[in-house]
Amino acid sequence: MSESGRPDVTQELRLPWDDDPEELYEHAPCGYLTTLPDGTVVRVNQTFLDWTGYDRSDLVGHRRFRDLLTPGCQIYHETHYAPLLTMQSEVHEIALDVVCADGSRVPVLVNSVLERHDGGGPRVIRTMVFNATERRSYENELLHARNAAEAAEKRIRVLQRIVADLAAAPTEAEVAEAVIRAPEPAFDATSCSIYLVDQERDQLVAVASTDPTTGNWDDMPCSSPRAVAAVARRGDLHVVHNLAEAAEHFPDLAETMARSGRRTVVLLPLTTGPAEDQAGVTVLGVLAFSFAQERELTGGELGVIRLLGQQAGQALDRARLYDDARRREERAEFLAGITRALDEEHRLLQRARRLVERVVPDIADWAAVRLHVGPAGLREESGGPPPDHDLLAERIAKATHAARPVFATDGDRLDCTVLPLTARGRVLGTLALRMAADRRGAEAERAFLSDLADRAGLALENARLYEQERAIAQTLQRSLLAADVPAGDARFALETHYQAGGQDLEVGGDWFDAFPITRDKLAVVVGDVVGRGLEAASTMGQLRSAIRALATQESGPARLLEGLDRFCQRVESARMATVVYAEIDLDACTMVYACAGHLPPLLHQPAGSAEFLLQARSAPIGSRAGDVRRTEHRVRLSPGSRLLLYTDGLVERRDRPIDRGFEVLNRAFSRLRGAPLKGLAAGLADTMVGREHADDVCLLCLTLGAEERLERSLGADPLQIALLRSDLRAWMIGQGVDQDCLSAVLLGCSEAVANAIEHGYRNDPFGVVDVAATITADAVEVRVSDRGSWRGPSHSRGGA
Repeated sequence: MSESGRPDVTQELRLPWDDDPEELYEHAPCGYLTTLPDGTVVRVNQTFLDWTGYDRSDLVGHRRFRDLLTPGCQIYHETHYAPLLTMQSEVHEIALDVVCADGSRVPVLVNSVLERHDGGGPRVIRTMVFNATERRSYENELLHARNAAEAAEKRIRVLQRIVADLAAAPTEAEVAEAVIRAPEPAFDATSCSIYLVDQERDQLVAVASTDPTTGNWDDMPCSSPRAVAAVARRGDLHVVHNLAEAAEHFPDLAETMARSGRRTVVLLPLTTGPAEDQAGVTVLGVLAFSFAQERELTGGELGVIRLLGQQAGQALDRARLYDDARRREERAEFLAGITRALDEEHRLLQRARRLVERVVPDIADWAAVRLHVGPAGLREESGGPPPDHDLLAERIAKATHAARPVFATDGDRLDCTVLPLTARGRVLGTLALRMAADRRGAEAERAFLSDLADRAGLALENARLYEQERAIAQTLQRSLLAADVPAGDARFALETHYQAGGQDLEVGGDWFDAFPITRDKLAVVVGDVVGRGLEAASTMGQLRSAIRALATQESGPARLLEGLDRFCQRVESARMATVVYAEIDLDACTMVYACAGHLPPLLHQPAGSAEFLLQARSAPIGSRAGDVRRTEHRVRLSPGSRLLLYTDGLVERRDRPIDRGFEVLNRAFSRLRGAPLKGLAAGLADTMVGREHADDVCLLCLTLGAEERLERSLGADPLQIALLRSDLRAWMIGQGVDQDCLSAVLLGCSEAVANAIEHGYRNDPFGVVDVAATITADAVEVRVSDRGSWRGPSHSRGGA
């Protein structure tokens, strides 16, 4: 009995040291080998023989230990095992493969000890061999699991990167670019292609491919029997494992696989919606990727592939919403921009031109506007090349007759959309566009084009009405101005000019007038009524009539302005109008003037520089503030003096002070001192404001008396000769030259100036010809000179 009271079973056991040592050696749980230093087996236990299937006689004395190893292990024995054993006299847990008698292999772990003689030389090697079959299997399982884990981790990293890229991709194109990069690093795919569903056109559109040459990479209808379309309709992952399977279900795919050297193809639908509800899934595209070798995908890989399809589908759905919002915003911005651009132009031709210039190339590569205005119509075109003329004319007629757009479609021979331009129920014309193929057929694009046509039609109709009403307004404006100014009196000459605001439709309030008070007294006036429109024009006409009625020989400028103040009590719209009024005594060569809030006249006498007349100033007529006392001022005028009356549009600018405007006017007027009077006012307006000035400009230029000596400087332009003749004729009439002499002088002077232009400057318009004319008791002397180079040295320049 044991101390615990239980039976003592150890008495029944046989202790290890009671066993036969030889039996322990032969049947030990491991193999034992004793070899000579060269590896020859001299002793081996039964356990090793049982594992390997050898007989003892096969090994002892006949085989070396290394001969029992596989070729790879023999190399390892030579390069590692034997050197280590020699250096260390022992090695532990060396993994080797032993070749059995039947040729099979047994994985083993080897421990060896090298025994030496007393002198240190090798005597014998004792080796213990452990069967490592189960351990190797376990290690292989671990290795396989590790490899699978690493592959899964790699796929997860790739998927995470792709998901991050998808989250950052705002457009369909960028989502497709991110998706197509996934299969190759994640699954070692050979090539990839992606197709997106165009729901409006019911097509699968080939968007991107890493190798487009490997297959039928093109667009296809969603109803196509091809594999990609079939998977898109079904909405579930499909793996074509080999050529035989492809040939059975999708012959076109089998042909493509055979031609491109692909053996396995994965067709993954890109879906959005609940994965557990197949009926609620929407397919937005298909990702196709292939392998050069047959590939059996694991369940884990298939799960990752399906997850990729869901993530890509969600990203596509988000991108499409973003693209749709962006396109709506772009369309709205384009429509707003083209509306602003058309509003900047007031003329019909300019609006039509601006329309096609904005449409091309933003939304089309060719555009043309045709309007039914005038006898010949209006046409503006941009881009190119133009489409077939006959087909286009047929479609234009169809759109015009139906008053409805005719949109281009796939396979359309004309390839153009024609939009009728309508306004107020009337078809003005058409807008024809040739657009990119991806913009055809989409309902949103059609709605956008219809909106564009509506806006363009209204803008063009407004421009047409503007031009029509502007022509009426200008006719009314000019009819209210003085139709004829006094002429034919040698004692003075008048030149007037009116220029309506370049961007204004309404009639302005600027006006001028000149009329004789008596035979020897001339009245000149320039004024500006507050406001615009018909009321301003009506007030302008009433003021002009009132001034003519109030102007008498006895009244004078000051009393006339007082009369206008009383006139404002009955005509309220005339209040605050500005007027400069002057009376010129033609015989005494004096001028009396007064300014009621108007800009000062500019006077240039023959001797001296031009100066502004700043006296006799008071408030605008009908004013209740400021200096309302009316005064007048008398000025002595020398024969040949030039007086300029003008309105504020000539000098006032928002970007400069009024004093600067006065300086510019003074210089420009002084520079034209020697120019002919005819055309002087128009030339001065052109120099000061150009042709597209926003404000009205009104000028009246008066030359008083005949100059004792006429001096003029002309540009070397034959058109200037007519202006010179007019000025010279008026001067000679004022000097009392008889008609026969006058005609001869005009002819001779014209010939001399023409020769100077032709021979002195060779028609160079920048040259200058000087003309000076004087009258003696019995002759008229005219000298014409230039500063050019003559054609030949024998010719003299100038003439008299």
